[in-house]
Amino acid sequence: MRFKSFTLQDAKDHILTAFFLVIAVALMVSRNEGGIRVLRSASITVMSYIEEPLANVRVYREALKTNEDLRRQNIQLMDEVSRLRSMKRQNETLKRMLGYKDTTKLDLLPVMVITKDLTGINNIITINAGTSDSVKVGMPLVTPEGLVGRVILTSDDYSEVMPFYNRLFKISGRIQGNGAYGIVSWNGNSSELNMDFVPQTIRIEPDMIVETSGYGNQLPPNIPIGYVIHTKPDEGRETQEISLKPFVTLSTLSEAFVIRYKPDSTVTRLHQIVGEQY
Repeated sequence: MRFKSFTLQDAKDHILTAFFLVIAVALMVSRNEGGIRVLRSASITVMSYIEEPLANVRVYREALKTNEDLRRQNIQLMDEVSRLRSMKRQNETLKRMLGYKDTTKLDLLPVMVITKDLTGINNIITINAGTSDSVKVGMPLVTPEGLVGRVILTSDDYSEVMPFYNRLFKISGRIQGNGAYGIVSWNGNSSELNMDFVPQTIRIEPDMIVETSGYGNQLPPNIPIGYVIHTKPDEGRETQEISLKPFVTLSTLSEAFVIRYKPDSTVTRLHQIVGEQY
């Protein structure tokens, strides 16, 4: 087999071909440099339009996260403020209770309110003291502001109290200043108490204080009940109906005192004798 010899003419042709290719590529690049620059500028513009909404989404997500963190911190701060306010009210209540206990000669037993049912007409309050604490049926429950109710049922460690917001609640009351007395009760339809059987001839003014009278030998006298709001004549009678605002707010009641009051046994016996005779 014979090989074709490589001559200078053949090398010259290849060299010229390569030279012209290099020149053509250089000319192509130099002529299209402006187009490449335009293409690069256009691509940057397109990418900026694409990147802007993506950046807005990222900012929105970060804002949502920040808002959630702030909301959580706000809830925690509100809870802390609420607890501080509750502690302040409790401290004020305890101070009033301590002051009340130091200024009275009554036998007071501090108690805590366990449950309250204040949604109907036969409302009940449960306290954490019973017969083991010498609590008996009929003893009054009070705060430094005034009367809450009376104990109606006891167990060893707990007692049920009938508050003044109960249709069965009735107690003898007396108006400070003029000595007029009547029966204090609740009609079940409002936040006011009623005082009945006070003669129309007795002048009653707003803001007069009504307290327990001590009549009936059931409760000690001079326990504040409420103050007069307004009065109106009873139709067909010579008495007037007096509306009272109670001093104690049952909805916020948490601590109180049981007055370990012992009725006078002699008076109680006389009442029994009268009841048997008539």
